Amino acid sequence: MGLPGDDLRITEVTAFGVSVPTPPHAQVDLGFGRSVKRDAVLVRVRTEAGITGWGESHHGRAPGTVAHLIDTALAPLLTGADAADVTGAGSTLARAQLRGLGLGTAAAIAMSGIDLALWDIRAKAAGWPLHRLLGGAPRAIPAYAGGVALGYQPPPVLAEEVHRLRERGFRAVKLRIGDNPGADAERVAAVREAHPDTTILTDANTAYTLEQALAVLPALAEHEVGWLEEPLPRTDAAGYAELARRGTVALAAGENHFTRYEFAELVRAGSVRVLQPDLSKVGGLTEALRVAALASAWHLPVHPHTASTGVNMAATAHFLAAIDNAGYFEADVSANAALHTELTSAPFTPGQDGTVRPLDAPGIGVDIDEDFLAAHPLIDGPGFR
Repeated sequence: MGLPGDDLRITEVTAFGVSVPTPPHAQVDLGFGRSVKRDAVLVRVRTEAGITGWGESHHGRAPGTVAHLIDTALAPLLTGADAADVTGAGSTLARAQLRGLGLGTAAAIAMSGIDLALWDIRAKAAGWPLHRLLGGAPRAIPAYAGGVALGYQPPPVLAEEVHRLRERGFRAVKLRIGDNPGADAERVAAVREAHPDTTILTDANTAYTLEQALAVLPALAEHEVGWLEEPLPRTDAAGYAELARRGTVALAAGENHFTRYEFAELVRAGSVRVLQPDLSKVGGLTEALRVAALASAWHLPVHPHTASTGVNMAATAHFLAAIDNAGYFEADVSANAALHTELTSAPFTPGQDGTVRPLDAPGIGVDIDEDFLAAHPLIDGPGFR
């Protein structure tokens, strides 16, 4: 642990692509395709003082590309910079990659992991858990069961999966839809009938056409679904407006929106009432805090999307414990969970009442098993087929 005033000059920024194959019996079908492996990109930042920070960039379905961008284009810009100057580091990277001739979306994903690692360093240097550095407290945060799970199974199988999650304490679940309106309505109806007091959320993973989304809305409303997430691509503003005009189910989006500027447009449009930035995609914790402030001014809650490893999950719990418009924490209940059960130590403290609390250790608070990291190198190819 360091102390304020230690030399926090950055000596090294390194990205690590990691892949864990999903065995056939654990694979799930959803709007992106069939999950065949879990990918992630971890970012390690070392400092002159000896304090090391870890962050996570979303894989972007191209983890090797994201890692290469970090190592070759972003890392050289920060060598020798002050790790405590998170705002300055972000501005440096934004000038190089988010403006002018940069790579935009890919750069925002790559920057996210670096930003999280810098916040990890700052909190470790202060000797505080991240939520305390952000002005928060280790409060209980309601969680829903999500991740790569609850997919296109037959309705009775899906209802039984929800039963097992209820036994683990979850009172809210997110079902994967986007298959076709008829089959999706049957799955939602089966879960509602079997679990009348469960909060049901849905996620179409951008797989619907506008006509399909309009067709499924009445069934979602009938079964009191809390939100319909990403029914359409993020670029279809007119489609979202039409869904909001003709339906009563709240629309959710944000996991595929990048930087506060895109969220400003999303909020201004008024169609989406549930905002879901991902700390490993939006531009990092720094940018997520800006999005939360923007949302708070519009009286909108923030329900972050969580990424693959315990680094993102732990940081997300800290984030939610430090903002005044915190919504749900997305708890990954995927069968292939090694990226947060083996690669990292436990990323949050679970409750039996369907809540989680942020960690109390300094920094983001998770330990990285670098032997596991070395034993699971990047596997080229898509994670969904």
